[in-house]
Amino acid sequence: MVDYRNFEQFLHSRIKRRNLIIGAGGLSGLAIANQFSHQRAMSADKPLGVYARSRFSNYPFTLGVASGDPYPTSVVIWTRLAPEPLNGGGMPPANVPIRWEMATDADMRRIVSRGTVLATPQLAHSVRVVVEGLQSDTWYWYRFLVGQEASPIGRTRTAPLAGGYLNKLNFALVSCQHYEQGYYTAYKYIAQDDLNLVVHVGDYIYEGGISNNRPRQHNSSEILTLEDYRNRHALYKTDSNLQAAHAAFPWIVTWDDHEVENNYANDISEIDTEPDQNRAIFLQRRAAAYQAYYEHMPLRPFSRPVGPDMQLFRRLSFGNLATFHVLDTRQYRTDQPCGDGTKERCPENLDPNATITGKRQEDWLYRGLNSSQAKWNVLAQQVVVAQIDTKPGKGGTYSMDKWDGYVASRDRLMRFLEQRKPSNPVVLSGDIHSNWAMNLKADFNNPESTTVGSEFVCTSITSGGDGADTSPNVQAYLPDNPHIKFFNGQRGYVRCALTPTTCKTDYLVLSNVTTPFGIISKRASFVVENGRPGIQQV
Repeated sequence: MVDYRNFEQFLHSRIKRRNLIIGAGGLSGLAIANQFSHQRAMSADKPLGVYARSRFSNYPFTLGVASGDPYPTSVVIWTRLAPEPLNGGGMPPANVPIRWEMATDADMRRIVSRGTVLATPQLAHSVRVVVEGLQSDTWYWYRFLVGQEASPIGRTRTAPLAGGYLNKLNFALVSCQHYEQGYYTAYKYIAQDDLNLVVHVGDYIYEGGISNNRPRQHNSSEILTLEDYRNRHALYKTDSNLQAAHAAFPWIVTWDDHEVENNYANDISEIDTEPDQNRAIFLQRRAAAYQAYYEHMPLRPFSRPVGPDMQLFRRLSFGNLATFHVLDTRQYRTDQPCGDGTKERCPENLDPNATITGKRQEDWLYRGLNSSQAKWNVLAQQVVVAQIDTKPGKGGTYSMDKWDGYVASRDRLMRFLEQRKPSNPVVLSGDIHSNWAMNLKADFNNPESTTVGSEFVCTSITSGGDGADTSPNVQAYLPDNPHIKFFNGQRGYVRCALTPTTCKTDYLVLSNVTTPFGIISKRASFVVENGRPGIQQV
């Protein structure tokens, strides 16, 4: 048995010794075991084809396995054949049949569903299977088999039946995992945590080139083409801690900007003034980025992109306890006002026609909130919703890339929450590489106005380096933002626990990420009570 903390070294050994197969071990409670068993992919099934039975240049499942978007009777499982992950995958331009199995035990002996799926060059030999006919609110284990090779074993869980009673839902909130700026130690602790799922709200990869004097390095200059984006996703997915977290729980994912390009807005590049960044050319880049994102995420087939367009906003329900309204605040927004950046407001900032979600998505969100019967309505999205005035004293400066840049969009949302009163709205955000807990106000300029919801912002996994507990700059303007109840600038993740009576959030921070030896600790905890908007520290 191999401790998963040494999985990276084990994987390298496995690539050299292709007669060994990685599998997953047993479980301890609700956390996936930290061990991998060696097993052969022996089967009495009929041969799957000449290439499937041939020897790969290296172990083909170097990017691990993942699952996501759980429904009550189905879930998505994912893998990709990539014996040479940083060199285009290393697969020939041919279809390859992959077998998959789903079981009710970690040893894969009680198989409840199995089948075969084609890994095609068009999708970089990635596969997703929507496994149907499952029991609701149930743990399952799964793996993929090709020729004599077996993938690691992953674990996943279906959602409860629609409207069914659920007394607790635990999940981790994560974002922003710049490969060069640190180690993914947070994912090691997430894989060991008592969770039902992981929610990732963006910046899964970063598009930039290689920088010196950092803990790790990217594998190329700035990425632009489909092959570039595929290789960058592959680099990130070779991380053993990230693989362990994917293998432990189903994920709900949405993107932010760096999956394509920093601070892009719809079809507008961050550097759209340059000749090679006109909108037509940028949309080609966006199409490549969206294609690679789909290929590497456990998304349902309806999200498969069509050119530069991809359906990512969607809803997932967990019994009568929670509905997740997953948003996309990049693909449909108007350009950042006032020339982007952090600055004083300008007329564009107040334009009623400016939007961060686009009208179709905004209407979809309001319909879903209005009809929701769930106890908690969770908005999983990218950038901070609450107002943050970053100028101490009189006047104000605001980030034009956040909801602060789209005042009309935010005012409509706050007005809807105040007037329609959907049950317990909670916003989950990322993007800014720091932890925040904030009340959402009907009027952020009037501290006495109604509190209409709560917002929890997770820090980054690595982006920004080790960080610090406090920031003198932030401390200087916090008195001007009384709705902000907490700030912290370290790395880590937020653990959320929903029950019929409370939403509890624990802010878990790492001592450092610039070495692989960071230690996790709880920095703060907050609770929102059912029917009482507003954050209380516990």
